[in-house]
Amino acid sequence: MATASVAFKSREDHRKQLELEEARKAGLAPAEVDEDGNAINPHIPQYMSSAPWYLKAERPSLKHQKKWKSDPNYSKSWYDRGAKIYQADKYRKGACENCGAMTHNANFCLERPRKLGAKWTNKHIAPDEKIETFELDYDGKRDRWNGFDAATYARVIERYEARHEARRKYLKEQQLKKLQEKNSKQNGEGEVSDVEEYDEDALRVDEAKVDESKQMDFAKVEKRVRTTGGGSTGTVRNLRIREDIAKYLLNLDVNSAYYDPKTRSMREDPLPDVDPNEKFYLGDNQYRMSGQALEFNQLNIHAWEAFEKGQDIHLQAVPSQAESLYKNYKIIKEKLKSRLKDTIMEKYGNAATEEEMPRELLLGQSERQVEYDRAGRVIKGLEMSIPKSKYEEDIYINNHTSVWGSWWKDHQWGYKCCQQTIKNSYCTGTAGIEAAEAAADLMRANISRKETSEDVPAPAQEKNLATWGSDVPDDLIIDQKKLAEALKKEDKRKKEENDERKRKYNVKWDDEITAEDMEAYRMKKIHRDDPMKEFLH
Repeated sequence: MATASVAFKSREDHRKQLELEEARKAGLAPAEVDEDGNAINPHIPQYMSSAPWYLKAERPSLKHQKKWKSDPNYSKSWYDRGAKIYQADKYRKGACENCGAMTHNANFCLERPRKLGAKWTNKHIAPDEKIETFELDYDGKRDRWNGFDAATYARVIERYEARHEARRKYLKEQQLKKLQEKNSKQNGEGEVSDVEEYDEDALRVDEAKVDESKQMDFAKVEKRVRTTGGGSTGTVRNLRIREDIAKYLLNLDVNSAYYDPKTRSMREDPLPDVDPNEKFYLGDNQYRMSGQALEFNQLNIHAWEAFEKGQDIHLQAVPSQAESLYKNYKIIKEKLKSRLKDTIMEKYGNAATEEEMPRELLLGQSERQVEYDRAGRVIKGLEMSIPKSKYEEDIYINNHTSVWGSWWKDHQWGYKCCQQTIKNSYCTGTAGIEAAEAAADLMRANISRKETSEDVPAPAQEKNLATWGSDVPDDLIIDQKKLAEALKKEDKRKKEENDERKRKYNVKWDDEITAEDMEAYRMKKIHRDDPMKEFLH
């Protein structure tokens, strides 16, 4: 067992050593340093920091915790791809017959097979490849990135930068075309003004408008929706995707908005100086002071006030009752307001209805302040917009001009534009409607014509079959006496089959079978589907 080499210490030295360790743990004394000058963590236990006795360590170190015995034969190098060592001028004996290299034969040659190899033409001799052998350690054999050149990733960056530049150039060209069309409309059919006269700011693509396409992608995310019926794949609105940045990473400044990790809340705006059109998250206070949060706060306040006035109401215990009472309270309050307004108008009159307001005042300026950006979008002062539905809207597929479900006929939904009831069908327009009506008329005409023509089928001729399965000959005559004898003979044969004791040792076989014998066999034969077969014997 490996034990640490500990020299003998007196009681006083041991006490000083313990005090020094406590001071190092408390941060009052500097940490211990190993052979390489690295500080050793004072909280590491002694059984880990002390080296085994056979290493004969004179100073404290943590090298014994790592792989301190390394094999010098192991290397971390890799193959020099595509390297050549020697270029011969003529074919050499034992070389590849196809290319002329000495490092492989014709079976392993990677060059295109020549019509006449280098062995016969003695031309275009390929250089010898550089063949290397490495002895890799355990980690080297399993290193998937061994031999990877990090400089090759620069090609990926260049490809993405070229794509971004092409996209930016395309957007700029589209902006120039729009400006030219706008200018041509203003000047009529006259001269088209030179594009160079516009300022650089007017020609530059609005960055907020470019980034808008990135922000619109979050509304369409293909994901699997879990339902009680087993789930179905569809397009839903996902407000939190994996590419979104966490709110505590939006601004890494220590003095920025405070993030509470326990409640995962950030009340203030982490980026107050950024354009509001370019950011998604505005702080939790923005959501608490807008939308349905205000209605919920009003419901809470109403429940508290009603409870203080003696009503048995509790929002958390019975939320449905609290919401119903709050709705009734708002209806009654509106009725009281309207009644009070009517009484005041009856007593004092309504000056607004007597005289119509001047058009200058009705369509004049207002004191409401609205701020716009360069693209014409409203930044501040606009009312809350109606949120979009989580389902797809106004998306027309397969050249249709109406959505699926805009037409109903014969308990089936369809498209109104072409009146087709197959969802994945291609729109045929009015031509398809006319063709469908013509096909329906033709079908009705065929049905009516079939009903009028009563074609009576010809009666089938019944064939009288003999007992042995062939047609009955016209000259076949069955003798009734022979038939009676054949019936008795068939009854006797069946009794012998049922009773084992009456079976004889020597069986006589008669190959001559007459028509009477076959008729008797048919008459005595029991059919499986005969309902009276149980009463025959």
